[in-house]
Amino acid sequence: MENQNPDLVSIFILSDSAGETASKLAQASMAQFPTTEFCLFRRTFINTEEMLNKALNDAKSEDGMVFHTIIDPHLSQLARDFCEREGIFQLDVLHPAVDEISRRAHVDPTGERGALHHLNENYFKRIKAMEFAVKYDDGKDPKGFLEADVVLLGVSRTSKTPLSLYLANKNLKVANLPLIPQAHIPKQLWEIDPKKIVGLTNDPEVLIGIRKERMRAYGLNPETAYSDASKIQAELDFANDLYQKLGCVIINVATLSIEETAAMIMSALDLEDHSYFFTEEEKA
Repeated sequence: MENQNPDLVSIFILSDSAGETASKLAQASMAQFPTTEFCLFRRTFINTEEMLNKALNDAKSEDGMVFHTIIDPHLSQLARDFCEREGIFQLDVLHPAVDEISRRAHVDPTGERGALHHLNENYFKRIKAMEFAVKYDDGKDPKGFLEADVVLLGVSRTSKTPLSLYLANKNLKVANLPLIPQAHIPKQLWEIDPKKIVGLTNDPEVLIGIRKERMRAYGLNPETAYSDASKIQAELDFANDLYQKLGCVIINVATLSIEETAAMIMSALDLEDHSYFFTEEEKA
């Protein structure tokens, strides 16, 4: 089936595993063209020539670009040869870096499919971090602040929970606390290093819009105290006053994605991205 829309850009992700690496690259590239219409196809767990040829012919029929992460050198070469022969743009996301590391390290790659997703110690650390984030979400148990790598503070709808889970996926133990004026502030908050604390804030206008949409989603009247401008300003003032007393990092999330906020948090707190970090013992 030929691509009937000349303005549509089709991208095929071909992988012998889950295809997340090439997908992220494709999505980052697509984000630079917000007015362009894209169609993203994923052909994953390719481990035979038959599966690869089927995926490549699908890409040809759609006049698609091909991003591939196939560690098997024979299949990867077949993909490159097919694309060159048929005039298809192809990007081998994996092999150039793997080959260069092999050259520098004087070690052959394992050639193992899906090696990134091993159920190793690092994986189980990530699961524990995610369980921690759920356990200590919304200030359920202030004792978690003392064990956390990061403590997020913020008024309602400043992305505390999704940020906690996103950072947990990078093996960081995160607890968060919703802030309400005149509410009790747990004593544990004053017992931890303020360098572990991040105060999240937002622009009042943005927060009003978000809260009204939330009320509409529940089928409720959007014009409530929850979305009242004066009460929201009071909440933000209360939060900012607390942040100043704590001496913590403050981040305004008004125009930031979860990924951008998380990157700013990790940079501000000088935290490593442990999502794919291996200790010497794990490497051995």
